[in-house]
Amino acid sequence: MFPSFRHAMTWLHTWFGLSLGYVLMVCFFFGALSVFDREIDRWALPDTRFAAQPAPSYDTLLKPVFERLKPHPDDIKATQDRVIGALPDPDTLPMDALYYYRTHRDPVLRIGAEFGIPNKLKSASDEHAHAHGWATIDPRTGAVLSESQFKIGSEFFYPMHYSLNWQWKNIGYWIVALAALSMLVALISGVVMHRKIFREFFTFRPWKTAQRSSLDLHNMAGVAGLPFHFFFAITGLVIFAGWLYFPVSTTLLKPLHDHHEVLEAAHTGLAHEPAGVPAPMASVDAMVLEAKRRWAARDMPGDVGFLYVNHLGDRNGYVSIFRAGNDQVALTGQGVHFEASSGRVIREDPPPSAVMRVNEFLTGLHLQHFRHWLLRWLYVLGGLLGCVCIATGFIFFVEKRKAQHARISSQGSRIVDALAVTAVTGMVIAALTMLVSNRLFPADMVGKDYWQKVVFWGGWALAFVHAALRSAPVAHARINPAWREQCWVLVALAVAAVMLNWLTTGDHLLKTVFTDTYWPVAGVDLSLLASAVLAVAVARLLARRERAQCRAGSDARQPGVLATAEAGHA
Repeated sequence: MFPSFRHAMTWLHTWFGLSLGYVLMVCFFFGALSVFDREIDRWALPDTRFAAQPAPSYDTLLKPVFERLKPHPDDIKATQDRVIGALPDPDTLPMDALYYYRTHRDPVLRIGAEFGIPNKLKSASDEHAHAHGWATIDPRTGAVLSESQFKIGSEFFYPMHYSLNWQWKNIGYWIVALAALSMLVALISGVVMHRKIFREFFTFRPWKTAQRSSLDLHNMAGVAGLPFHFFFAITGLVIFAGWLYFPVSTTLLKPLHDHHEVLEAAHTGLAHEPAGVPAPMASVDAMVLEAKRRWAARDMPGDVGFLYVNHLGDRNGYVSIFRAGNDQVALTGQGVHFEASSGRVIREDPPPSAVMRVNEFLTGLHLQHFRHWLLRWLYVLGGLLGCVCIATGFIFFVEKRKAQHARISSQGSRIVDALAVTAVTGMVIAALTMLVSNRLFPADMVGKDYWQKVVFWGGWALAFVHAALRSAPVAHARINPAWREQCWVLVALAVAAVMLNWLTTGDHLLKTVFTDTYWPVAGVDLSLLASAVLAVAVARLLARRERAQCRAGSDARQPGVLATAEAGHA
């Protein structure tokens, strides 16, 4: 079929990259944004623009908040579909478990709880007989923040990079997994294709044709980001493997898994089931102090990152306190577990095995919960290099085939080019329209989160329509003006987002950088302006190339030039 192995790898690289490159573009771009998802949240939610807080007191501040927490209406509706008979009044459901979660970048505190339900479940395989409630609170006062305050960074941009925000049947996760596998194929085949890979890493000729310069940039970005891209594709697949892709513990090995849970509970002393005997809860604050003392004794002092109380109000209840390990790459919690009724230490998690250490390190390196800011920016750079590599691959594919398609009047290059515009500039425009709408819509607007999503998808759809309608020059082997025009739209939206942030909150750059320094908001504004400057440079470069193509076309149509060309061809 192919004259050589290298030609086979070239075919794999081209068509695997083209077929799922659009998905990978989404993964890389929104993955890069996810590195600073909490900072984007601060920009989008002015009420949360305060310094990150330590874990608050449970006994004095959080206990009353949890007592007021009720099952969420959305979860009650979903739970009703899984049980037989009508659920009792949500206000009467007993709280069985609770938790809170924080990081060093979170000013706010995320809390949640599980509520027991008396109904029988419809499915024998469904063991989760609980309804859930959750809230986001101000850890300084315990005030519950409005649910209309949609967290754009952590609740939309972040899940976009691994699920496409397509939750139905988990289909978004599967598409991303297929894209990750195709990226591994593209990376390996790309290395095989490029026999002079180190030479090509240092070769960039921007003065050459669009085809040549895009290929040079594609090679440079691919080689520079090769370790980063390979690692993140592998670890992304590993993270979801046990839960979604190969869930053998909840399918084929479910009886063994259930038995193992019971044995593990007996071994660790953390009760698997409640005793059914009421018991009060001792001071959680005292347990937190003891956990901190034990962490410090192990030469790893730190604050609480995750606190979980199971079998609440029961004699078998226990409190698990996990350390916020933002001082290390590995995602470890060094948990300390207490008997809830007495505060007695039941168990302190032992040091992990060698295999678990590797797993924790790989997971932590992918999820980047650490505090190292320079390394976080390198993650952003790696993600953007992936975007550059894919975008230039699209451009090279189209440029290489434009003339051939023009000769046979094929529309194939128009379709690919329109999709490429949509996946590159269109995706950025969609993200920016969401930020602009966040500042334009009133804070107390009903359904604000829904309409921000509508604006996002609507902006992306309009970008595709515009790219398709303006793609006629591609059929004549010229540049699609949609690239340049959408760059200018991107500039306008980025500047508008910065200005609207200033006008609606008063937090302009002079304030957030100099007088009242607040880097989460300043960083977003500066990134938006940097994007605008880059888009201006690209738009001007594209305009020059369009003019050069027009001049070349007009020269070719002159009689003398045509005669010379025909004579040379003869």
